[in-house]
Amino acid sequence: MSDTATRHWDDVYGTKAADEVSWFQREPVTSQRLITMVSQPRGAVIDVGAGASTLADALLDAGWPDITVLDVSPRALALVRHRLGDRQAMASFVVADVLSWQPGRTYDAWHDRAVFHFLATPEQRERYVATATRAVRPGGLLVLGTFAADGPTRCSGLPATRYDADSLAAEFASAFTLVHSEREEHATPGGAVQPFTWVVLRRT
Repeated sequence: MSDTATRHWDDVYGTKAADEVSWFQREPVTSQRLITMVSQPRGAVIDVGAGASTLADALLDAGWPDITVLDVSPRALALVRHRLGDRQAMASFVVADVLSWQPGRTYDAWHDRAVFHFLATPEQRERYVATATRAVRPGGLLVLGTFAADGPTRCSGLPATRYDADSLAAEFASAFTLVHSEREEHATPGGAVQPFTWVVLRRT
């Protein structure tokens, strides 16, 4: 695990409330819709780089029985556990850097909103793709959201890479095919608009 990444994101969640960070969504409408579009509430879902997202709450509300929440920040996952209360036992929690994590099982759907665009080097992106390839079963889906080509170049003090649907799908072409793409205009708590590119990729 990257100690630097852990410190960075623990500091973020230690100095700002979960609803004050720019990526906050009270309801993860796009994420849930895309996951439901490609996989019914009976498969296994992992939310990679979940932070304090409410996606786990929404999936549990919808009846998903097998949810894994992964993040590099123990503090972020503690917020999710606290919010879920007694329901936290219905989900699995993994504190790990996705670039060094070794998945011990496969999933029907892998979800990532705003992690991949922080991977600055080809080597980092190759490691991410290799891990996703191992973790997603053949025929399973990867639901991925990054800053769009006209989106921000930085977030939370870190540089971000911007993608359109074709360039994002190309990063995963060795093991995934594009089945859907769309654009989202995310309104931050501060009132700014951040364009996102979303792709749904099928594991070959």
